Amino acid sequence: MHVKKGDTVLVVAGKSIGKKGKVLEVIPEKSRVIIEGVNIAKRHTRPTQKAPQGGIVAREAAIHSSNVMLFCNKCNRPTRVGRKFLDNGEKTRICKKCGEVI
Repeated sequence: MHVKKGDTVLVVAGKSIGKKGKVLEVIPEKSRVIIEGVNIAKRHTRPTQKAPQGGIVAREAAIHSSNVMLFCNKCNRPTRVGRKFLDNGEKTRICKKCGEVI
């Protein structure tokens, strides 16, 4: 996948278009990501020992990874991800716009 946990991404499609957030979780089997503060869904929860009140809880739902773009901190815009081999044989991700290692 082109994004990893902890990356800053921009949503480019869907109901949360234009929102920026940090990737909390990556689900590669389903090509989905969970982003902080994006795609908020309300869930009805039963009373448990953790939450004795129960009720309606708002939390982030998964969004398809094709609907997000990695946000480059150096050029301060969303970018596509490129791959590059370093001299020591290590593979890294690079920004397609400015060439900076992400």
